[in-house]
Amino acid sequence: MKKVFASITILYMLFVISACNTNDDTENSIQDMQNRNQIQDQLNPNHKIQTPSNQDINHQLGYVRYSKDEIDTQNLDNHEARIDRREMADMITRLILNNNGFNEVATLVTDQEVLIAYDRDNNSDSKLTKEVAQKTAESVMPRFYKVYVSDNKSLMYDIQSLHNSNTNRNYDKLIQKLINDMEKPYEHE
Repeated sequence: MKKVFASITILYMLFVISACNTNDDTENSIQDMQNRNQIQDQLNPNHKIQTPSNQDINHQLGYVRYSKDEIDTQNLDNHEARIDRREMADMITRLILNNNGFNEVATLVTDQEVLIAYDRDNNSDSKLTKEVAQKTAESVMPRFYKVYVSDNKSLMYDIQSLHNSNTNRNYDKLIQKLINDMEKPYEHE
């Protein structure tokens, strides 16, 4: 009888141990599945990751990944790239002012042009400062933008007068006049 009781006890213990292992395996597989789902969600380019408030967005990398099936080609025709023109004008102006030879710079970014007028040091080379301003704007802006540069500091006020305009192009004649003035040779005082 003791042998039967010992056998039953051993079988019962084996049953309990195997049930616990099955329960642990189930918990592990659920945990693995949750981890996989979380990773897939993080890799999904449509997933909006909240940037921590203390992290500067300029230090983040930009990444997206799509398959052809994920892109709605019907809506792709309605998609347009957006440029923060004020931010681009600010960046161009600051980059130009980091170079020697510039005292003051005014930059206007429209939907097609970049207009830059500046006051340069009397000791600076006119051709060099013009080239620096031109290449700085070209390096920042998309290639289809036309860049116009002038060291005629009086044109800074004309550029400033257009700063509240929008891109509906009601000001085409003013822009064209300003471009013509920028292309004229300027004699320094």
